[in-house]
Amino acid sequence: MHTLIVILHIVVSVALILVILLQTGKGSDIGAVFGGGSSQTLFGSTGPTSFLSKLTAGAAIIFMLTSLFLAYFSGTGGSRSIMKSGAGAPVRSMPAPPANMPAPPAVPPVK
Repeated sequence: MHTLIVILHIVVSVALILVILLQTGKGSDIGAVFGGGSSQTLFGSTGPTSFLSKLTAGAAIIFMLTSLFLAYFSGTGGSRSIMKSGAGAPVRSMPAPPANMPAPPAVPPVK
């Protein structure tokens, strides 16, 4: 389930980037600066909602929902430990010396 949501999240984020880059800016025409042609449009100066803007809104909603699901699932996961023996066991960095090993030589004190 978690892997499916991660894959969906990645696909939707790439699609969202592509859909946003395909859209034209609002001030792309030089006539739009002076209001040219806006009186002859049926829906005003902004025009009807295009397919790309609906697709952008849908992708943004899916992106937000998958983000919320991933944040929730990552915060509620059980406590997993990489330690084999649990949290209460002592940690040793070196193996214990063999029992028949001679004692190290005594070091004289430094004056």
